[in-house]
Amino acid sequence: MKAISMDDIEGKTNKRGVESKQLLKNDHAQIMNLNLKPGDEVPTHSVPVNVFFYVVSGTGTIRIGEDGAVVEEKDIVPCPPETEMSLSADQGKKFSVLNVKTPSL
Repeated sequence: MKAISMDDIEGKTNKRGVESKQLLKNDHAQIMNLNLKPGDEVPTHSVPVNVFFYVVSGTGTIRIGEDGAVVEEKDIVPCPPETEMSLSADQGKKFSVLNVKTPSL
């Protein structure tokens, strides 16, 4: 068994301008840890696979299609393929989420 510690993985600024840590990637799934500072956002975009977000810590806004909501630690938000999504650390706090894509891109 191999345990993955998010704290041991180096974060890099992704193409959307937020810190991202690749935790797992294989043919079946991709798991990224996105860490947004207050005021950061992941702009509206879509992907051709299933996605869900798991809020690790903090509070922020996730928008899926036309619907948006303030979410907090331990919330899970699913997003179907080809659906616009965005994230924002707009609540004055750091906002850390797991972004899980199945299958992997």
